[in-house]
Amino acid sequence: MQATTAGDGPTTALSAGEVRRLAVVRRGERLYTARVRRQLMVGVIAAGLGGLAAPWHGRAQEPERPPFQDWLAGVRDEALTRGIRPEIVAQALGDVQEPLPVVIERDRSQAEIVLPLETYVSRRLTRRTIANGRQMYTRHKRVLADIEDKYGVPARIIVAIWGVESNYGRFSGVRPTVAALATLAWDPRRATFFRGELFNALEILNRGDIEYARMKGSWAGAMGQPQFMPSSYLQYAADHDGDGRRDIWTSAPDVFASIANYLKGHGWTRDQRWGREVSLSAAAAQTIADEVGRREGTCQATRSMSVALPLAEWTRLGVRAQNGSALPAADVTAALVSGASRHFLVYGNYDALLAYNCAHAYALSVALLGDQLGSGSAPTSAAKPKAAAARKPATRVARRTPRHRAAARTPRTRGLAARLTGARS
Repeated sequence: MQATTAGDGPTTALSAGEVRRLAVVRRGERLYTARVRRQLMVGVIAAGLGGLAAPWHGRAQEPERPPFQDWLAGVRDEALTRGIRPEIVAQALGDVQEPLPVVIERDRSQAEIVLPLETYVSRRLTRRTIANGRQMYTRHKRVLADIEDKYGVPARIIVAIWGVESNYGRFSGVRPTVAALATLAWDPRRATFFRGELFNALEILNRGDIEYARMKGSWAGAMGQPQFMPSSYLQYAADHDGDGRRDIWTSAPDVFASIANYLKGHGWTRDQRWGREVSLSAAAAQTIADEVGRREGTCQATRSMSVALPLAEWTRLGVRAQNGSALPAADVTAALVSGASRHFLVYGNYDALLAYNCAHAYALSVALLGDQLGSGSAPTSAAKPKAAAARKPATRVARRTPRHRAAARTPRTRGLAARLTGARS
């Protein structure tokens, strides 16, 4: 069967698949907000007009997908073949009647704020955040010491990640994880990734680590106080309190051990620091921009930092300690990360922070907060950038986006050379 759609031009025939997509959009008064319905309608019209509309709107045709309940029936069947117990499948998927409108909306319209790196860090490292972190550090000092001894990750770094991810456990998301992941697995934009995470979530329930009603997190399926995606949970979550469950929702010992295990699994080396803040003159910045290459990598953050060089080489290039003194004469390599006015030499452990969230704004916020938590001095918020810094290359920070391998959420920084040549002395 074919249908036609009338516009300003000639009537255009639509294929059966396009008719089904159009029907989904028209049925979606409750499923999508007006903004998302407009986007989907554009895709349907573009499909009907063939190559004519695509250049005008720049939108690729969305893949066909079955009705949600038909798709969900296939998920149930596959879950059973994967060994998920029938009662778990019935409980977890039985409540999922349709995609969650708020999840579709958040995924379609992730707002981005353009901020200089310095501004982002200063907003994260407030006096209250530092004071609360020190209070939590003291409250959990004994268990944190045990975990640091076991995994080799400093307690202050563990608490810093906990603070950045969930405000020290105060907020870790209220969305039902299975329903959110089912919505995103059905939606075509990142269906393969989220389908895998949906089955991982069902496996967590199958193992009994969390009751279905308590499995909640972000709109994109990041769970608990450390905001693990289900795949990260299965690989790195730890049962430190010994109750037989890896409870990253309510057990502080399990939360801390899971964060430490994640960092250790991504290469954190015991008794090594993450890096240090440094200073360099405008002339040194220009020399570095001319002579030092940028690192390769799949993440924008890794591509916007320099290659690693020995500290002696950085000294030759004019890099100094933050207070202007010489760099230490240590036999280690470091890469340079620069914002508009602040510069950092980072060591191998910094890569473990990027593995948690591949964004310099995030990794430096964690690292600097950790330094503050380990300091005996009074809490000091990060220095506010000078007004001119707002005109320097910026960091894009996506609001409420998924953790660990859902790449749309990562803050990004622009090219190293551009930032370096704009550095102040």
